[in-house]
Amino acid sequence: MPKLTVLPHPELCPQGAVIEDAPTGVSICRVLLDNHIEIEHACELSCACTTCHVIVREGFSSLEDASDNEEDMLDKAWGLTSASRLSCQAIIDDADLTVEIPKYTINHASENH
Repeated sequence: MPKLTVLPHPELCPQGAVIEDAPTGVSICRVLLDNHIEIEHACELSCACTTCHVIVREGFSSLEDASDNEEDMLDKAWGLTSASRLSCQAIIDDADLTVEIPKYTINHASENH
């Protein structure tokens, strides 16, 4: 099983994290949540927002291509890069991954309150 490395994030994971034996066939977001890294996921993993946006620093090519729907959502993400994915849609395969959780996120649901 692959290793998922999470780069340090000031609030969610200040020291960074290494998740050994990340399960394949599961989204990056689910693995983060299951390992107590509380990445925002306002749409409950349904590809309807950008709050779970991550930048895949290593292992990007091992992920399946983003769907058109995911690409459309990513266009709205803060800090978009060519290695950006919605972690709820990026399914772990057999390669090790290193991800960065951006410092900011755009959550239209919470910003409208």
